[in-house]
Amino acid sequence: MRPVRTAFAGALLGTLLLAGCGQSGDTTTATAPTTAPAPAPASSSAGFPVTVEAANGKITISKKPERIVSLSATHTETLFAIGAGPQVIAVDNQSNFPPEAPKTDLSGFKPNVEAIVAQKPDLVIVSDDLDQVVAELGKVNVPVLLQPAATKLDEAYEEIAELGAATGNQAKADELVSGMKDTIGKLAAQAPKSGELTYYHELDTTPYAATSQTFIGQIYGLFGLTNIADKAPDAAGGYPKLSAEFVAQADPDLIFLADVKCCQQSKDTLAERPGWKNLSAIKNDQVIQLDDDIASRWGPRVVDLAEAIGAAVSKAGTG
Repeated sequence: MRPVRTAFAGALLGTLLLAGCGQSGDTTTATAPTTAPAPAPASSSAGFPVTVEAANGKITISKKPERIVSLSATHTETLFAIGAGPQVIAVDNQSNFPPEAPKTDLSGFKPNVEAIVAQKPDLVIVSDDLDQVVAELGKVNVPVLLQPAATKLDEAYEEIAELGAATGNQAKADELVSGMKDTIGKLAAQAPKSGELTYYHELDTTPYAATSQTFIGQIYGLFGLTNIADKAPDAAGGYPKLSAEFVAQADPDLIFLADVKCCQQSKDTLAERPGWKNLSAIKNDQVIQLDDDIASRWGPRVVDLAEAIGAAVSKAGTG
């Protein structure tokens, strides 16, 4: 795992302002100016150049990017949440939030370098280096930040901070991270703690699940839940394929569905599966339909996921 750090790691807004003060190379003048200096334009690069240590190495961004292309739905959400939305000129076909994001037919799964370059970006953000897109864009001198899927909350927070530094929105990014930490901490603290409550998080109808070692599993862990997938035969990989019999025997107290949009799953469809109609979660109405997108991304809306989990735990604890 790469160290997720920026050249401004832990830097406060004051550090950025200090960096901006040296932009002209001098902090004093031999003679006083006869007229006041003109105000900096909106596209001012105060705080730049900045170096971000991403998964593809230390990337130096010389000036504030004004034509950002995001090929990651998670990072698109983050960019808009930290105030970089006006700088984003194109996003991939999976970036469906927020609604105002400039969605295109660009793909992060099958990146077309020519199509990306045609957008004339001064920064491209990806979460996967498929088809060697990072190197290919590097050949035409397009700065790329590779920010892979976070495996824990701290990594998600670091990536938000990195995007803040890279786009000139460090203060807003720091504020966002602080708010996320505070809200998630309060939700976890308020939820009744019961190590006896078990759960099953379904990724798709195969069915694949997520263990406690995954990013999603660690969110559930904050609420003191016990994951039935941890005892699956192939749990070591983090995403075991569970048999219907395994889930039926485990009989989880709570079932969270992350395959609602894609596969139209619900309490009723689960009840039709062999041996599942008498599961405790189904009989006690403890099947929670999640938003597939929120449950699969590691950006700002992790807070929404935590809220859904907290509400379910509270309901189960008082039921």
